[in-house]
Amino acid sequence: MADTPLPTPQPDPKAAAPSGGNLLGIPPTFLPEDHPDVAVAAGIQDGECVRELAARYPASSLAWALLGQEALTDGEPVAAYAYARTGYHRGLDALRRAGWKGQGPIPASHVPNRGFLRALAVLGEAARQIHEDEEAERIEAFLREADPSLLD
Repeated sequence: MADTPLPTPQPDPKAAAPSGGNLLGIPPTFLPEDHPDVAVAAGIQDGECVRELAARYPASSLAWALLGQEALTDGEPVAAYAYARTGYHRGLDALRRAGWKGQGPIPASHVPNRGFLRALAVLGEAARQIHEDEEAERIEAFLREADPSLLD
């Protein structure tokens, strides 16, 4: 399986900046602790099949991101793009339910956020591989806004 890893950010995203907030003035968004990505991550740790986990937890961005990574490894960037786009949209839905207004931090140090961010990263790589360059650039900007440590 291809690995589009996300670096492990060091700072605690819930800790306030010295000014009492982040530089954007927009509070970070944290997916709930019971988000389906948590169950999928546990299933992966237990050796469960990613396809079965995606079928059991279709709202999991992580499951779709992992399927996208597998497709990239298999030389199937179009399939990877479709899987990752599914994970991206499922993640957008969850973020909006968590109060996200279309901008602001989505810290990778918060475990439930990682599946969405991974789906976004896989989508960017698949877009790059199919020469969807403008989209790949937009995705890189999105990742940078969500958590700048991801692109360091």
